[in-house]
Amino acid sequence: MRLDVVTIFPEYLEPLNVSLVGKARARGRLDVRVHDLRAWTHDRHNTVDDTPYGGGPGMVMKPEPWGEALDSIMASGEAEGLVKPTLIVPTPSGRPFTQALAVELAERPWLVFAPARYEGIDRRVIEEYGERLEAHEVSIGDYVLAGGEAAVLVITEAVARLLPGVLGNAESHRDDSFAPGTMADLLEGPVYTKPPEWRGRSIPEVLISGHHGRVARWRRDEAFRRTSENRPDLIERCDPATLDKHDRALLAELGWEELPGTGGTTSGTTSGATGGATGGATGGARFGRPDRAVEE
Repeated sequence: MRLDVVTIFPEYLEPLNVSLVGKARARGRLDVRVHDLRAWTHDRHNTVDDTPYGGGPGMVMKPEPWGEALDSIMASGEAEGLVKPTLIVPTPSGRPFTQALAVELAERPWLVFAPARYEGIDRRVIEEYGERLEAHEVSIGDYVLAGGEAAVLVITEAVARLLPGVLGNAESHRDDSFAPGTMADLLEGPVYTKPPEWRGRSIPEVLISGHHGRVARWRRDEAFRRTSENRPDLIERCDPATLDKHDRALLAELGWEELPGTGGTTSGTTSGATGGATGGATGGARFGRPDRAVEE
């Protein structure tokens, strides 16, 4: 996979040289190229921003440098025989970045990131390249940072670890929180390693039982417990039809009730990971909890 990042702070991307991403680059699994947006400016101050039309605080990134930068990068890729890239624009106003989207992006051969600063990039840039490329405006959370470079690091690591040959064990990501399949819409449960006892605290007996079926069941149960405690919104959009009898009994023990279908879209189905356990958008049965109704 080739990955290009255009930024006014190239040094911010130094972490891409270490850990899993750094190893992926060293092994040739990931070709990362960081570009200074100011290289495409033509005044002595290397200006990349200007005041916003309509007034208001802050500055807006100018379209000219971004247009020249993206055109130049696309031309370089075409010269190497690559197809058009997928453009990623990190922004708080974008679609939520999820594990499902990470899986989708990991299948692309070429990603180009356009992290903004100030109040953002002139909208015409997004419109222009949205018509010419597959483009995604992506948010890593409901908060605002000083710039999009941190989001680039987050998205890159989430995507890179899914590439073949990057993780030491190719199966490692299959039990991740939100992993497509049985872990969709679930948080990964607790993990343990040696020694078997530490400061008077022992590990669950089931993990040393050697019974793979019981271990798998325990891990799934713990995933439900952690999800119920930390992300009840994910339980609310689980489709009861995708769960087995044991899953449903455990959720009942945790205070969840199966609610009849509403005939429309249930709450919480427009964002987050998608996969085998997600079914709220069908308007069928779902889960609810009395204390959640009071909180809302």
